[in-house]
Amino acid sequence: MSGMSGTTGLGGVLDGDEVQGVLSGAFYTNDGPPAPRREAVEKPQHYKVICISLYTKDLARLDALVDELKQQGVTKANRSALIRAALDQVDLARVPRGM
Repeated sequence: MSGMSGTTGLGGVLDGDEVQGVLSGAFYTNDGPPAPRREAVEKPQHYKVICISLYTKDLARLDALVDELKQQGVTKANRSALIRAALDQVDLARVPRGM
């Protein structure tokens, strides 16, 4: 069995024309001009998407409260809406100093 026969090892797996096509760049050529870019849509200014950290226990409680609201018929209840409702009702005089 000769290593030069082309039927063993990589020679038996790879087709020479395919390899040459990939190496020459023909495999990765563009099919045509790129699609025109869409005009940027203006972002809403009345809200911002933010990221906050919550302990898993607090998140589970928040989700349970949302589920309870949904069972009561508040179909649009979600985490964000519940947090906004809580913000409207918070009494800063009752917030613990050591948070």
